[in-house]
Amino acid sequence: MAAHPVDEKLPALKMATSGLQHVAAMYAGVVAPPLIVGAAVGLSATDLTFLTGACLFTAGLATFLQTLGFWKIGARLPFVNGVTFAGVAPMTAIVASAKDKSDALPVIFGAVIVAGLLGFLAAPFFSKAIRFFPPVVTGSVITLIGVSLLPVAFGWAQGPDPRASDYGSTTYLTIAGITLAIVLVLRRFTRGFVKQIAVLLGLITGTLIAIPFGVTDFSPVAHADVVGFPVPFHFGAPRFQIAAILSMCVVMVVSMTESTADMLALGEVVERPADEKTIAAGLRADTLGSALSPLFNGFMCSAFAQNIGLVAMTKIRSRYVVAVGGGFLVLMGLCPMAASLIAVVPRPVLGGAGVVLFGSVAASGIQTLVRAGLEKDNNILIVAVSLAVGIIPITAPGFYHAFPETARIVLDSGISTGCVTAVLLNLVFNHIGTGKDAEDVTHPMEAGQELTSAH
Repeated sequence: MAAHPVDEKLPALKMATSGLQHVAAMYAGVVAPPLIVGAAVGLSATDLTFLTGACLFTAGLATFLQTLGFWKIGARLPFVNGVTFAGVAPMTAIVASAKDKSDALPVIFGAVIVAGLLGFLAAPFFSKAIRFFPPVVTGSVITLIGVSLLPVAFGWAQGPDPRASDYGSTTYLTIAGITLAIVLVLRRFTRGFVKQIAVLLGLITGTLIAIPFGVTDFSPVAHADVVGFPVPFHFGAPRFQIAAILSMCVVMVVSMTESTADMLALGEVVERPADEKTIAAGLRADTLGSALSPLFNGFMCSAFAQNIGLVAMTKIRSRYVVAVGGGFLVLMGLCPMAASLIAVVPRPVLGGAGVVLFGSVAASGIQTLVRAGLEKDNNILIVAVSLAVGIIPITAPGFYHAFPETARIVLDSGISTGCVTAVLLNLVFNHIGTGKDAEDVTHPMEAGQELTSAH
């Protein structure tokens, strides 16, 4: 009996090139969170390179857990895992609340470890509770993730230092605009592999264009070692603060919700529908990978949705191909020089590419909302209020200034507050006292009747 395409082992060359494609598709997404958080902490170029390499290394380990798996851990589907965007806003809020910025990373790592372990224990129960995370909730949350990150891209586009006199100069904004235009042109007029790595090519081209303007700094590469290892607790031993832990636990719920939706979607793409057992195993891999990640100075991990599109486009469904991609991520994490290349990219170039990257996340959320039954007044109210609450920290940064500092770690994260609001409103409007009227909004991916039945 022939193996299912998911379990098929392809020729070595095809495995390698296809694995690299997956890495190229998600590389910018993996390195963006450490760049954002590292910049907020004020890390040196060397430490920023170290943090980026650590996140690549731990993304590879998490991908192994998800694709190869062991015991009841791992969905054993072609999933790429990496640093989740959902944690960026809460982590920067933790950084902002720290009196000494050097304490911020240990506090973040401690919170991620606890959230990961609690998530691991909750995985089998969460897989049963997905009826409370329909498209109206997941779509609102994913939209908020993208919207919350767009100001970061706009800040990058203005230059590396907000205190500098040339911050927001026409030179920086022009470089950002050119980079954005390059990505759009590549996405519009190319095909296949080149189209898939348009963001990566935009970063490279934008960096080269920025050289004559004196904006590109190659010193991180010059000072980076060829071989290195993400030494455990490089930034200090984990520290455990209740407010930070609560904030990251909310992020873990968001991450598990996204991963569940991704597993259901990918299961349909590869024609191996994800049942409750598969979802529970996949969530265990996500949460265990997240709990282990801070040991090597990485952040919370989650499935990367953009790679599902790559599987659908290429029709290559082998989980071993993605495992090879995880191997490349580990190797990149063990080569500081490779990781340092992203530190060379000027902030305006990152800003131009970030508009596409973060905007795509918001667009994915809107896509999900389209399937959420917005013709119903109840769902319109859920989306309206959830987005409004989630956007407060962006449009009115000082809105919660009168609250205790510990509470602001959660409140200043629009993703966290928006997620909690969406879940509670969905319970009130679509579950409590609604009987069978809520049946068509109980599935996190939405869908077709056959997907609901399979689940």
